[in-house]
Amino acid sequence: IIADAPENEDIVIKVADEGGGIPRSQIDKIWSYLFTTAEKHIQDGFIGKESSQDHTSDSPLAGLGYGLPISRSYARYFGGDLDILSMEGFGTDAFVYLVRLGDSPEPCAV
Repeated sequence: IIADAPENEDIVIKVADEGGGIPRSQIDKIWSYLFTTAEKHIQDGFIGKESSQDHTSDSPLAGLGYGLPISRSYARYFGGDLDILSMEGFGTDAFVYLVRLGDSPEPCAV
């Protein structure tokens, strides 16, 4: 958590890695479902794999192209947002903005 003072409008959580970053030419694509920057061997080891179990311990945490779009949708649903800042060759910072409790009504029909 990098910003949570009582006078701040949002609580901001930063998640950073040094995994090589995302090329600028691909940054707009990361919000599209099924787009992935995962290497082919990661995808081949999971997608299309025959298994008798629905949930196994060998499934990857990355590579399917759903995590970022769904995470941003949840953040926006609750009045926040998700931003990505990436530096190719170094890493990526993700900023999750969450509205303080009580500042915004939940956007669902009543």
